[in-house]
Amino acid sequence: MSDHRADDTAAPFRFEYDPATLRYGPNCVDSLAEELAALNCERALVVTGSTVGETAAVMDPIRAGLGDRLAGVFAETTPAKRLGTAYDALERFRAVEADAIVAVGGGSSLDVAKVLATVAAADRGPETVGSEFVETGTIRVPDDGLPPVVAVPTTLAGADLSQVAGVTADPDTCPVAEPASGGISDPNLMPAAVCYDPEVVATTPRSVLAASAMNGFDKGVETLYASTATPVTDATAMRGLDLLQDGLLAFGEGNDDDAVYQRLTEGIALVQYGISRPGVTTLSLIHAFGHGLTRTYEVQQGAAHAVVAPHALDYLFDAVDGRRDLLAEAFGVDDAEDPAAAVVESVAEVAAALDLPTRLRDVDGPTREEFPRVAEDVLSDAFMANAPAGFDPTLEDVERVLDAAW
Repeated sequence: MSDHRADDTAAPFRFEYDPATLRYGPNCVDSLAEELAALNCERALVVTGSTVGETAAVMDPIRAGLGDRLAGVFAETTPAKRLGTAYDALERFRAVEADAIVAVGGGSSLDVAKVLATVAAADRGPETVGSEFVETGTIRVPDDGLPPVVAVPTTLAGADLSQVAGVTADPDTCPVAEPASGGISDPNLMPAAVCYDPEVVATTPRSVLAASAMNGFDKGVETLYASTATPVTDATAMRGLDLLQDGLLAFGEGNDDDAVYQRLTEGIALVQYGISRPGVTTLSLIHAFGHGLTRTYEVQQGAAHAVVAPHALDYLFDAVDGRRDLLAEAFGVDDAEDPAAAVVESVAEVAAALDLPTRLRDVDGPTREEFPRVAEDVLSDAFMANAPAGFDPTLEDVERVLDAAW
């Protein structure tokens, strides 16, 4: 089986992408004011979680980098990504007369920042927006008027170069009639700039970085085998995976050298390039499993990925080629007698190095009796549409993968 062209040239493709301005380097947050000036913005509200907001090693450089352009700090985001939190942030945004948002932290803070930008530009009240969200699972994003978002990631989840955001709503925190969850998606939600600062990433507790890393790492893996892959994303994902594999194995061994964090930060930027485009994403099978395992269970997304990724890949390679040769090249195992097995082993080795769970029974996830329902969630996940051509899993197939991961 092979999905490579005989002459090793690309099939016709269209690549539409309007990424954020990318700034990478140690202490690059020193230039936050410069980035805001380039956006013609004068006053930025920093949006972050309470833990990061109280971490001087992160916030002091952020404040110094913004200088006179710091309007205030909203440090109330949570993993729940609540619509009510975005409205609380909107009240603060207006009170300090901000015209830009600087999101500092992991995917939750960036998602809340995007929802904040959306509601700041919407000429509709929270009741109207809440009703729309409960009914449709999404929020209409205005065509213009969104304040620009500048992201400063502190984790390795790889949620930065994205035009989507997750959101939930609850009657206790927002004027909605019933709890709801969903997301928003629009090219206007792509951050205006992202500062990848390895010095900031290095301040994050090792356990948090390890838990986030598999999510970002798997973005690179899936970008290579997704049906929406292009030669552009092939190139960036392969280089990103090379850096991440090297950096994560060293990180797992306890190596805290500056060079390790530099490789990790550069790698996480590269595996995201082009994966979230207008009407297109390269997220696929592994992320569909991750969503199925975390949608109604307490298991953390990175842990779910660590458990299921090797088994999902093993199943994928049994069914289709899955561009195993390209993945083997990215992991430096292209001389292996069985490239597919070598790729699966490489992914499992990274998860083991991070000391993440390797069995589903060891996380706060579903029982085996609940596997049929999880399998339905996996198969219905939107990311399954990006699986390779010819890959047609059944409920029984997905349950077998879950059994293997148990």
